[in-house]
Amino acid sequence: MEKSAKPANGAPSPIAAELQSVSKIYGTFAALRNVTASFASGTCTVIVGENGAGKSTLLRVIAGLITPTRGTAQVFAESPQHQRRRMAYMSHSTMLYDELTAMENLNYFASLYRDGSCACVGSPEMALRAVGLDPALTRPVGQYSQGMRQRASLARVLQTDPELLLLDEPFSNLDVASAHHMVELLADFRTWPVAGGGKRTILLTTHQAHLADPIADTTLSMRNGQIVQPETAAQ
Repeated sequence: MEKSAKPANGAPSPIAAELQSVSKIYGTFAALRNVTASFASGTCTVIVGENGAGKSTLLRVIAGLITPTRGTAQVFAESPQHQRRRMAYMSHSTMLYDELTAMENLNYFASLYRDGSCACVGSPEMALRAVGLDPALTRPVGQYSQGMRQRASLARVLQTDPELLLLDEPFSNLDVASAHHMVELLADFRTWPVAGGGKRTILLTTHQAHLADPIADTTLSMRNGQIVQPETAAQ
């Protein structure tokens, strides 16, 4: 993958995330093998591959949730741990409390952010409305459909107003209509203005690359912990 993307004026786009010779080894198993890649600000990169290919590990390294065994990861030119306020990570698990309503879930997670060093939380109510959910709905999320649960999980991360959005299998267990709605939500997210004039960046893993085609600028294939086939979406 190229170091940076170049817009029409010829100037290179800033790099949102970058990996340099990153390996992640668990005992005798290498989840990532000497991966070097960069992701330009304002782009959407879709990462495909079989289970165990290293997709989730790559996202977790960028999110700062795990540390590379070798190599370095940077987000906005700093370590991921120093840029957590500018990014959000959504795993294939919704990470919601089933006994709480969507609004109660978002308020709880917002309180965790506010109690820490990050004061970047927006309105839980606005986040729910952005994904098409009613903030006044009193039904616990344990009674939601899978599509509604995924939307509530997306609202959970969008309320932090991230510049870099990391999505691990966001289409998991969704029907086609719900997956298309998720893509529409992400396309809308890319248009949201960023304080300071930056651009929204998305890294997304999936087994169903065709679902993400409408928003994908680049598709990367992973196998055995390595990026094996970068493909730039047709313009």
